[in-house]
Amino acid sequence: MEWNYLYNHFDPVAFDLWGLKVHWYGIAYVLALLVALWVAKWIAKKDAYPLSNEQLESYFIWVEVGVILGARLGYILFYDPFTAYYLTHPWQIFNPFQNGEFIGIRGMSYHGAVIGFLIASFLFAQRHGVKFWMLMDLVGISVPLGYVFGRIGNFLNQELIGRATEVPWGIYVAGVLRHPSQLYEAFLEGIVLFVILYAWRSRVKFTGQLGIMYLILYALARFVAEFWREPDAQIGYLVGGVTMGQLLSLAMAIPCLVLWGYLAKKERGKIL
Repeated sequence: MEWNYLYNHFDPVAFDLWGLKVHWYGIAYVLALLVALWVAKWIAKKDAYPLSNEQLESYFIWVEVGVILGARLGYILFYDPFTAYYLTHPWQIFNPFQNGEFIGIRGMSYHGAVIGFLIASFLFAQRHGVKFWMLMDLVGISVPLGYVFGRIGNFLNQELIGRATEVPWGIYVAGVLRHPSQLYEAFLEGIVLFVILYAWRSRVKFTGQLGIMYLILYALARFVAEFWREPDAQIGYLVGGVTMGQLLSLAMAIPCLVLWGYLAKKERGKIL
């Protein structure tokens, strides 16, 4: 019973810092970045990637800028009901204040983050003479464990709630028992993906396979997890009962499968 009513007793604000409210979500987000960077350094050393710690730290700064820009803009374009307002008032897109109160930047899209990440990675590779697909492999195996903390942050922030349910481990949200879908996603999109990708490292056939494999597996895990997640209220269900998250996951997986085939064929051509 205490678990079912967790949100009634849990404050999403961890503490105040000189009048600014620091949310558990923000703390979880920072932990996600640190864990992803730590895993990247560990894998780079373990698998002899030609990247120094300094290069990785610089790369993660580039990526973080791309992810934040892409995630926020992606939410505005894909999910936000006030898209037209933000496009005509772009200075409000990253405004962390509302009615004079600091609330942070809310509304992020994973699929928009992927686009921002890819652009930042490509620019970094060009600027520093690093192989783009090698970076994709390293990131593909580094992100999942960090992503676990991101989804836990969503859970603690009481956002991206699950669909109504009667399962005994559900969480009451505004009087309705719901799936803790954020935790399902933490497990599927984080832990399961890491285990699969880590085990697959020794079986890769071409550079970039792990990176593409991560995106395909994430799309699959997200598509499945969406069956327990409440669709965004301003969008609801789309044609055929799918959600926007499921549609965007398909839109991401299909070109990834095509790219997998192209790079695999290109690698076979080198061997022949």
